[in-house]
Parts: sequence; structure tokens; C-alpha cells
Amino acid sequence: MFDIGMPEMIVIFVVALLVIGPKKLPEVAKALGKGLGELKKSFQDVKDSVEEEFKDSTSDIRDAVTDFKKQIETEATASGKVIQKTMEDAQEQVEKEAAQVSKAVESDPSKDAQDAKGGPENK
Repeated sequence: MFDIGMPEMIVIFVVALLVIGPKKLPEVAKALGKGLGELKKSFQDVKDSVEEEFKDSTSDIRDAVTDFKKQIETEATASGKVIQKTMEDAQEQVEKEAAQVSKAVESDPSKDAQDAKGGPENK
């Protein structure tokens, strides 16, 4: 936790022994130990609380992104179906028109008469 070596600990112990005295030193050390333990526990509780909130937040964000992705996929699929249907309808319409034009060309008597006379191309 702290970067304190053995020589520093001996100096702190000697100063505490001189200041507090030999009779009160065990009581003070015990109280100090309990205080540090409670402080460490409090820091751990705060850390756990922050981590839990972070996990909840990321979970909420992940759920929102997943829902958005599903919505986009659904809309893309629906749009694809609409486009496919439109293309099929257009193709069907073009085929009908082509069939009508072919039929009209095959059955046009004026066209046959023009071809027999030399047609308008020869004029």
C-alpha cells in the first residue's frame, strides 16, 4: 500500500513509543489497525459499487445497441421485400408490354402493306 521499508517502520515505531508511551502503544496500534481496516473496507465497497454501476450502464447500452441492430435488420428486410416486389411487378409489366408490342407488330396489316410497297425507308 505505502512504499515504506523496514528502516522507516522502525523509526515510526520508536517515535510512537516515545510520544505515546509503552502502556498506551498497544491500544493505539489496535485502534489504528481497526481504523485502517474500516477505511480499506469502505474503499472496497465504493469500488464494488462503481464497478456494479459500470456493469449496469454497459449492460443497458449493450441492450440498446442490440435492440437498435434488430430494428435496423427488420427494417432492412422489410425494405428488401418491398424492393423485390417492386422489381417483380416492374419486370412483369415490361414483359406484358413487350408481349403486346410483339403481338401488335405481328398483326399490323398496314406494316405488311408498307413492306410490300417498298416501305417508308425507301422513300
